[in-house]
Amino acid sequence: MNLTTPIKEVSQTYKKYASRLEKLGIKTLEDFLYHAPARYEDYSLISKIGEVQAGETVTIQGEVLEIKNLYTSRFKKIQKGKIKDKTGVIEVIWFNQPYLVKYIKNGDIISLSGKIKDFNGKKILESPEYELLSLSQAEPHLPAGKQGAEPSGTIHTGRLVPVYPETRGVSSKWLRRQIHNILNDHRQNLLEYIPYSILKNNGLTGLLDAIEQLHFPKNLENIEKARSRLSFNELFLLHLTAKQRSRNWEKNLTGSSFSISRFNKDLENFLQKLPFELTMAQKKAVKEIFSDLEGKKPMNRLLEGDVGSGKTVVSAIAMYLAFLNGYQSVLMAPTEILAQQHFNTIKKLLLPLDVKVNLITGSNKSIKYKEVSIKNKNKEIPNTKYLIQNTDILIGTHAVLSEKINFDNLGLVVIDEQQRFGVEQRAVIRKKGKNPHLLTMTATPIPRTIALTMYGDLNLSFLDEMPMGRKKIKTWLVKTEKRNDAYEWVKKEIKENNSQVFIICPFIEESESMQTVKAAKTEFERLKKEVFQKEKLGLLHGKLKSKEKDQVLLDFKEKKLDILVATPVVEVGIDIPNAAIIIVEASERFGLSQLHQLRGRVGRGNAQSYCLLFTESKNPKTYERLKAMEKINNGAQLAELDLKLRGPGEIYGVKQHGLPMLKIASFSDFNLIEKTKEEAEKIFSDLEKYPLLKEKIKNVNIKEVSPD
Repeated sequence: MNLTTPIKEVSQTYKKYASRLEKLGIKTLEDFLYHAPARYEDYSLISKIGEVQAGETVTIQGEVLEIKNLYTSRFKKIQKGKIKDKTGVIEVIWFNQPYLVKYIKNGDIISLSGKIKDFNGKKILESPEYELLSLSQAEPHLPAGKQGAEPSGTIHTGRLVPVYPETRGVSSKWLRRQIHNILNDHRQNLLEYIPYSILKNNGLTGLLDAIEQLHFPKNLENIEKARSRLSFNELFLLHLTAKQRSRNWEKNLTGSSFSISRFNKDLENFLQKLPFELTMAQKKAVKEIFSDLEGKKPMNRLLEGDVGSGKTVVSAIAMYLAFLNGYQSVLMAPTEILAQQHFNTIKKLLLPLDVKVNLITGSNKSIKYKEVSIKNKNKEIPNTKYLIQNTDILIGTHAVLSEKINFDNLGLVVIDEQQRFGVEQRAVIRKKGKNPHLLTMTATPIPRTIALTMYGDLNLSFLDEMPMGRKKIKTWLVKTEKRNDAYEWVKKEIKENNSQVFIICPFIEESESMQTVKAAKTEFERLKKEVFQKEKLGLLHGKLKSKEKDQVLLDFKEKKLDILVATPVVEVGIDIPNAAIIIVEASERFGLSQLHQLRGRVGRGNAQSYCLLFTESKNPKTYERLKAMEKINNGAQLAELDLKLRGPGEIYGVKQHGLPMLKIASFSDFNLIEKTKEEAEKIFSDLEKYPLLKEKIKNVNIKEVSPD
């Protein structure tokens, strides 16, 4: 048995706890050691019973004179005990823990930590932490004949005591005991894997010392040292893993090198005919992508940019270059709505240049197949006897992964909202060609700190400016008392300026546990009957069938509806140029990044657009966070701020978006991320010299997930 042994295989007890522990991210013995405390209780003041004062948090140690269960009218049971040392006697009570009388016996030596209370002029210790001591652990002020040496080895009392993230049936006390036992049993297995020179340069403590001081610290300073060392570990290993993935990507992998110089005139002609001027950010991204496409290794680049920053145009330019070089391209989007939108945009841009653009979704198949006999089948094209005919660029949803779809000469794969696709799906689409170039795109504002670690194996391009002439969306935070005024203003905008309005609600239906949260169906009915009786309303949510969704959107786009009440399903991929107002109900329930994306649903046309954030929250911190939306219009800045305030799990939903779950380090610690990145780059070429570190990297798992 070693530290990597799965919990289920350790013992019957652990097997019984396995499913509960998994909720805490504990699957192996080693995971216990990296289950970081959320806080610490300071029970380090060990006091004589005769000297304790009401209000103090102390540890007392003494002999159990008595302990018994008592029945009262107020509580079903209380447990009452008396503890004695040579300075006095104190009464101790617990509530509803009848098993204590079986565990604690008269004559036992016990250590108790908690708060001293004054009860009718008498000092008592109420609901303390406890643990039995051997004589060698006891304080010298025990009764005569019971004295031992200085205390040592206490884990629940008499020290800084860790309090852990818990789940039902797994208490901090139980976790403390397991971690203590695992540390004792496996100290020899906690081998140092980071080179001494790196530890010295960064002032880091050793691995064993860091883990011991994280869980059973001697003082607060040691906790900080431990957390610094273990935070360094996490980020350093993530950077090395990303570099390893990058090397594996390039290793023995040759792609199709695109020529640019041969087609300079065609490209210039195309750019000149665009109905708009590219932003400097777009020009820079195109240059970076072209540089990759010219190389001998397949491109692996992430293009990040706010909604409306022009990612689709950049990808269209790349796909046009692929076409000029005689290659096919595929663009995969997560929803039919988004796929249709990309199809319309790209077809409009490239059709005049004789580029054949086709669409395939679950409900729309405009492509033709050419059957190839098995005997003559091209060996480079796996798992199919069908080839796409009459298509230079194929745009679609998951439908492009169908067995029936393959390409004569696939040279470029573009994946939009890449975090919505699992790694297996991305691998399938790449296998449909011979090492095609890969461009992934996202409108989710990813802080650079996260991008540096999560996507360290990708080249990154940022579109950090908006196209010329696009008006800033005015954003207002609306308190409850101003709600009716806001509704009246919206009615006026609909009537006088023919504006269309989105109203976003967090949930589809009212749930018993979330009565205060506005549900789309409930809110739709209320608004229709009580607020907007004269206006035409529609309802859109994720449970509608595709055809129903498309019809509602079409009605909204064709101005048959004034107001669309929706869940955040509209967050990605809906382009309604006439929509000028978006209202977000219960806005405190959304992260700033998500609010920013929702805000991007308006402002597509020439009219001034507005975003109204409704909240009933009275929390000053929540109010301050939402107020940032009024001042900041940059998605990356908002993501950075949200990261500091809420953490990555809250913003993105770690599981849904494939972010690595950091146990101790923080994505908002930019200095440490930079430092660990530098150290990883320095040592990476010499990894062979450090077998323990190399082995450790193999076990690092940057999670990849399937789409929702």
